[in-house]
Amino acid sequence: MSKNLVIVESPAKAKTIQKYLGKDFDVKSSFGHIRDLPKKGMGIDLATFSPDYEVSADKKKLVTELKAAVKKAEMVWLASDEDREGEAIAWHLADELKLKPENRKRIVFHEITKNAILKAIDNPRDIDQNLVNAQQARRLLDRIVGFEMSPVLWKKIKPGLSAGRVQSVAVRLIVEREKEIREFTPKASFKLDGIFLNNAEQEIAAKLKKDFDKEEDAEKFLEKARTTEFKVLNVETKPGTRTASAPFTTSTLQQEASSRLGYNVTNTMRLAQRLYEEGYITYMRTDSVNLSQEAIEGAKKQITSEYGAEYSSPRNYTTKSASAQEAHEAIRPTDFGVKSIGDAQLNRLYQLIYRRTLASQMANAKIEKTVIEIGNAGLNPHFEAQGEVIIFDGFLKAYGIVKTEDEDEENNEKLLPKVKVGEILTYKTITATEKFTRPSARYTEAGLVRKLEELGIGRPSTYAPTIQTIQNREYVDKREIEPQTREVVKISLAKDKIKKVVLDEKFGGDKNKFLPTDIGEVVNDFLTDNFKEILDYGFTARVEESFDEIANGDQKWKEMMTDFYSKFHPRIADVEENADRANGDRLLGVDPKTGKNVHARIGRFGAMIQIGETEDEEKPTFASLMTGQNIATITLEEALELFKLPFDLNEFEGQTVSVGVGRFGPYVKWGETYISIPKGEDPLSVDQKRAEEIIHEKKKADAPIATYKGEPVTKGTGRFGPFIKYKSIFVNVPKKYDFDNLSQSDINELIDAKLEKEANRYIQQWEKEKISIENGRWGPFVKFGKAMFKIPKKNDDTKYEGEELKDVSLDEVKKWITDQDPKAFAEKKKPAAKKATTKTAAAKKTTTVKKAVTKKPAAKK
Repeated sequence: MSKNLVIVESPAKAKTIQKYLGKDFDVKSSFGHIRDLPKKGMGIDLATFSPDYEVSADKKKLVTELKAAVKKAEMVWLASDEDREGEAIAWHLADELKLKPENRKRIVFHEITKNAILKAIDNPRDIDQNLVNAQQARRLLDRIVGFEMSPVLWKKIKPGLSAGRVQSVAVRLIVEREKEIREFTPKASFKLDGIFLNNAEQEIAAKLKKDFDKEEDAEKFLEKARTTEFKVLNVETKPGTRTASAPFTTSTLQQEASSRLGYNVTNTMRLAQRLYEEGYITYMRTDSVNLSQEAIEGAKKQITSEYGAEYSSPRNYTTKSASAQEAHEAIRPTDFGVKSIGDAQLNRLYQLIYRRTLASQMANAKIEKTVIEIGNAGLNPHFEAQGEVIIFDGFLKAYGIVKTEDEDEENNEKLLPKVKVGEILTYKTITATEKFTRPSARYTEAGLVRKLEELGIGRPSTYAPTIQTIQNREYVDKREIEPQTREVVKISLAKDKIKKVVLDEKFGGDKNKFLPTDIGEVVNDFLTDNFKEILDYGFTARVEESFDEIANGDQKWKEMMTDFYSKFHPRIADVEENADRANGDRLLGVDPKTGKNVHARIGRFGAMIQIGETEDEEKPTFASLMTGQNIATITLEEALELFKLPFDLNEFEGQTVSVGVGRFGPYVKWGETYISIPKGEDPLSVDQKRAEEIIHEKKKADAPIATYKGEPVTKGTGRFGPFIKYKSIFVNVPKKYDFDNLSQSDINELIDAKLEKEANRYIQQWEKEKISIENGRWGPFVKFGKAMFKIPKKNDDTKYEGEELKDVSLDEVKKWITDQDPKAFAEKKKPAAKKATTKTAAAKKTTTVKKAVTKKPAAKK
């Protein structure tokens, strides 16, 4: 055994580092954090803010192995990542493995290269407790916010909801943007574009310098232009430059990978992690745009050899953000000699990083911008044509140009023909087009990251998990918004004739942008009404600044926690006691058939429409909203349409047919089979013929594609991807198989492997009791229904072996279950039978809209 034990975070990194350090070092991985706050319970003493860390169940075996390795080593090198999270991992390892200061060394490096590793070994330090405390403060504060705010949501809205310091602010941004879009009133104006010809019949595209608010004003201008002689009034040429952007930080990498490659934030960070661990790039979580002198020299050498000395312009960038963490480098290649790598997906991101870093060290692009003014002294305003020519491409040679989502689609930057002042031009066409102002765009992942960074909310390590969390919680999603249609007027002047047409224009459609869900809006409104301080953008940014101060040693973390909690907890108690329940209730109007009020609100299973009041003698009737509808915008007419569902059609092949909408969207029900109606299709439009077509499509899709041991095999696509089904067994089909053309041997191979896996899955099984002992990823466990339970140790404090578990009795297994869940086998009381509610009720003679109940406002501090 080596005298030196090195502990890193990931196995991929361990493998790379082992190669550089050789036989005198044994490199092992901690697989991230080895301990954390407990999953159940808060795990924090709120009197002293002392955390109760515990080794997670899946890490106990690993910790035992690391302890054994520590005993055999003379020196332990803690080599976790160079950030607060990495520092905390090193501290947890030192504490849990009982490492003495004289037998441990902390080393850090921002790239996994031989030089960087050996340099780190030569320059060890001790654990930086300030960085550890900053991470502890973040972890504890976020746990407290989540654990104290979430139960308030359960009580005031519905069970199962959660709140978080950063996630709730991210949701607020998306909700506020959506409300801004809904409240936006588009304003129309007429924009004029002209195409003019010079003597050489070359086209010059120009725009009028002024827009017209009224159609008649635009028409009057065109009438005047019809008889006007157009001239070149002025030609102005200006030299200009374009400067390369700084090298990537975590945030800018996420934004650019989204714009150029279409990668989401989580995917970008996953690929960047792999590139780092395999030694291709420097550390991928950084706020810094700084480059080391070694990197600047490496880039200069590569640029000079590949493009020429005139393209090289070495420079260093300074980080503008005052909150930038630790002295990291920007994200860059570790070796500029490596221009590409073998893995296609990794290579796309690597190329982006490589070219961005090279471009940052290259000369500015030189351009020549030309502006031509076209018009006549008797006709105002004038037209203007803009164009530019790249004189020297500079950094563009490596990086090119990409537009951001905020830039206008129209681009005036084009090559213009040579003209002289006073030269007469003729118009080919002049067109006045009605244009409507647009609201702010919905957030893409990149746009949301940019906004969070701009507000100082979160840090590089938090963006990806925050965005993933708000989607997992179903507070936001990326559902497609179908465009609407409106009429626009277009007036054209060509060949001395003015022609007016009315065209249809699509607007308001969106794809791959964040929208709040109904529950997301209700939760956000409740939190902003009752926890203004926590949801305040400035407060969230100030908390981040406090973490930075703790990391720098300028603030004590427990004092910061005490100050925060002294204000936070009383507010929790106040809201829990005094705030009204929230369900997003919106009164739409009155049902003309029954005279009852129609409400849109959140119910137990999500957004719904309710006809009637809960306190009425006759119970209300309910209908679920369809995909694309939400309680904030649905109209009374749209809501009443939902009560036409479900409806029955004629039988088909001896089985009943109906159309309805459920938790998973609209469906055709054929006998006991539910068949989803294709996305975007209105269920109310499904007639007998269409229903039978949908049933036929389902039958065709479910038809056997082969047999296995005389039994039919079918295939389909579910929420986890393509599968084949044999008896009651579902078998996932990996990408290496051609799903559309599965051969019999493919099917045999897939089912054989699945059956073998299933055979090895159960150690013992009691089907009637729904109890089993199964082999799991982390070892054997007990399963009862859908719940999983640990297998306790034997009386001699040793673990059960697989063979021993085959002989354990059912009674013994039941005891293991009740030791962990005393109520596991308690008889559940059957709920009282509910009276069926009908879809229609007798119409009342009077039609009254009940007055909204005046809500008691939450008490304020």
